Amino acid sequence: EILIGLVGSEMCIRDSCKNNGETKEIAIGSTLKEAYEAFGLSMEFGPINATVNNRTEGLNYRLYHNKDVEYFDLHSATGERCYMRTLFFVLCKSVHDLYPDSKVVIDIPVSNGYYCNLMLGHDVTETDVTRIRERMRQLIDAKLPIRRYEVPTEEAVRIFSSRGDKAKAKLLRSTGKLYTTYYEIDDYVDNFYGSLLINTSQLTLFGLEKYFDGALLRLPSRQNPAELGALIRQDKMFDIFKEQHRWNRILGVSTVGDFNEAVRSGQTTGLINVSEALQEKKIASIAEQIAHRQGTRVVLIAGPSSSGKTTFCKRLSIQLVTCGIKPIQISLDDYFVDRHLTPKDENGEYDYESVHALNIPLLNEQLQQLFEGKTIELPKYNFQTGKSEKSGKRLQLGDNQVLVLEGIHALNPELTAQIPQEQKFHIYISALTTILLDDHNYIRTTDNRLLRRIIRDYKYRGVNAQETIHRWPSVRAGENKWIFPYQENADVMFNTAMLFELAVIKQQAEPLLDLVPENCPEYAEAYRLRTFLDYIQPIPNRALPPTSLLREFLGGSSFKY
Repeated sequence: EILIGLVGSEMCIRDSCKNNGETKEIAIGSTLKEAYEAFGLSMEFGPINATVNNRTEGLNYRLYHNKDVEYFDLHSATGERCYMRTLFFVLCKSVHDLYPDSKVVIDIPVSNGYYCNLMLGHDVTETDVTRIRERMRQLIDAKLPIRRYEVPTEEAVRIFSSRGDKAKAKLLRSTGKLYTTYYEIDDYVDNFYGSLLINTSQLTLFGLEKYFDGALLRLPSRQNPAELGALIRQDKMFDIFKEQHRWNRILGVSTVGDFNEAVRSGQTTGLINVSEALQEKKIASIAEQIAHRQGTRVVLIAGPSSSGKTTFCKRLSIQLVTCGIKPIQISLDDYFVDRHLTPKDENGEYDYESVHALNIPLLNEQLQQLFEGKTIELPKYNFQTGKSEKSGKRLQLGDNQVLVLEGIHALNPELTAQIPQEQKFHIYISALTTILLDDHNYIRTTDNRLLRRIIRDYKYRGVNAQETIHRWPSVRAGENKWIFPYQENADVMFNTAMLFELAVIKQQAEPLLDLVPENCPEYAEAYRLRTFLDYIQPIPNRALPPTSLLREFLGGSSFKY
């Protein structure tokens, strides 16, 4: 943290944490970049951007008053997002330079990168991708300044309309904002949700390669920004996004601008009803696949935090019954080992998220016994004493019954290593947000889940938004370690995100985000979430059916939890 203070007619910076402890006098109106250089700070992979009074700003932000400032590099989430947006900008300019009548849609987060739909007027070839990559490198090597402008929104709409960017013009027109920020490289302009770098030369590393019918834009790894993130195939994940895009086209809504127009023209009820029906149809299809596959005895369901796993299990169970199958759900929480046997993390704390915190041998033994027609007594984990106990509940599976197990490790092969593959049906679920702000600004799926969790934690766990935001990086780290590496093991994937859900979530999330104090680090994330929710036209939740997956978070569900 860096404290900006006024000394006489000059601005001074006092380092109050990990920097050199010196005091520097800086002229009023200095940019964050100039302040960074005057202060003598050194970041190998930065600075990328900074927070000013816990609000994220670009390095071109000017300091006129007393401020608290903290700089970030590529190891941080906020730095990664800023770098990513700037790469998007350079990609879009490069495509525009080479193919003036083209269109770019920054579409799908996949394979540790971003799938970009390049509409060049012909099928995308390896040669096209090579040309675009080389043009991006030319722009970076040219060390071009990235200029920032703030203009009346009407002027921004006129600018983007004149350039044929209908999606962006539609979004800006629908927000009701008085002023809008846009950026410029040479004569190419674009608008992004969030700060950008101030010079193309700051883009030290990127990758671009052909991916299906478009291109994959790759970013530096946050763990080691000197290397690109590992390229992993996620064909099933890619397919589920593509399926959702087909649903969006059915509804005629692909961007938030489209959505806002639909809401204002009275189409809200139709959007909700069709979205819910498409989701129920998908759940019914999954149930039919389970019923028709010979030998399935256990359905294993995994997904990250706030995916809606509990409601999905309940709705899938109903559909299984309509297929003549009786589902029996058992809880993996009851298979924890005694507390003193729980593995510990790098900080010496019990790691309850580790797969080895579960009694894997007992689980496999009991599953095998059940599938052989034997009767077992289910365990019961006593969270107060930290010991596994006998529950007194006995279970035997009939011919038309299947087990349903839900948990973060459900797709990890180690969990059910002793069970033949043909007896298992794997499902991965997540809230895979597919609606875009506009063609060049996508909505992070993690933001969707974080907003869900903020509401749920407050309503049902008595935890405020500040604490939920504080814990979120730890939650994400557990997902990256124990869930995401196994998601492609799924037989099917299911998207629990609803086309309209951010508009419904907005009404409950915004008051909770407003309560996050400005003087805490979590304020920056709360402010960012509130800023992007400002783009979305709110709708009331009263039109949601009581079986909606969103009811798990918003309340009013007909299911018991």
